[in-house]
Amino acid sequence: MTSLSISRSAQTKGDTPVLILSEAEVKTCVDLRQLLDALAGGFKALSGGKVVSPARPQLDIPQAGYSLAMPAWMADMHLTVKIVNVFEGNIAKGVPSHLATIHLFDPETGMPICIMDGTYITAVRTSGSAVLSVRELARRDAKVVTVVGAGVQASQHLNLLPLVRDFAEIRVVSKVFADAQALAAQHPGVVAVSDIEAAVRSSDVVCLATHSYEPVISADWVRPGTHVSSVGVAPPGGELPVELVGRAGLFVETRDAFAPTPVGSCELAGLDPQAGTELGEMLLGLRPGRVGADQVTVYKAMGVAMEDMVAADLAYREAVRKGFGRVVAL
Repeated sequence: MTSLSISRSAQTKGDTPVLILSEAEVKTCVDLRQLLDALAGGFKALSGGKVVSPARPQLDIPQAGYSLAMPAWMADMHLTVKIVNVFEGNIAKGVPSHLATIHLFDPETGMPICIMDGTYITAVRTSGSAVLSVRELARRDAKVVTVVGAGVQASQHLNLLPLVRDFAEIRVVSKVFADAQALAAQHPGVVAVSDIEAAVRSSDVVCLATHSYEPVISADWVRPGTHVSSVGVAPPGGELPVELVGRAGLFVETRDAFAPTPVGSCELAGLDPQAGTELGEMLLGLRPGRVGADQVTVYKAMGVAMEDMVAADLAYREAVRKGFGRVVAL
């Protein structure tokens, strides 16, 4: 009778307490300096083979958008699954084009632990990884940075860049100058500029953060010693000039960046995956980073689930510490 009762009770989950975190609560719980360090640790783990992160399935909705499931796990972390929906038509409706939720599960039982907004985390982990590349690859004496774009990604770059260098000038440029002005006004010390070519030619760091289907800069504008990062994903063209990739030291999150889209980057299509160095390989000392003051370095991002996992872990731990969020029964 005992074994029978155990068997029956095991079929009933019962009420399970799950912590719910809003977008505002997640923002409050992610410390940007800690995020940069957590991402660095995550990239080391990723290149060291310590992160389980299977291919992300994509659900396409014709003439509307697509949905991705992005799972990841490593020791001392919760099972993490982000669901991100990308609907470009949202922008015209005043809604972000990228909407996400992140789900945490107990790695020992699989029981749900937390559901949090993932829209902010998607934005800040993407820009955080790009700015981490600035921290590790830009010249130590880099003084001038130009951010190209005026959307969510550009704004997050402007929040993070002052944390990794004491820049003398931070500029923002957009195809619509008024957009650059409006963004600059939200960030003290940031200057809006209208001449993108002149800005790039006189920059030590250039951060591309657009949704352009064609290159937004010319490779010829990039002077020796510049670090260029690119987070925009817009097949079949993309914001990063292919000519620049060919003459630069190339860095990626993982070599999946060389796979066909949507997993890989359209700007890297056809290139030998060994032409790129994973950030984690560089951070582990397995492959070199910048090798000279005149070398141009390029970081091309696609977004990987590890980034969501470490950012969500930071948010969850801080929320528990502060008593944020509300618990619901599932």
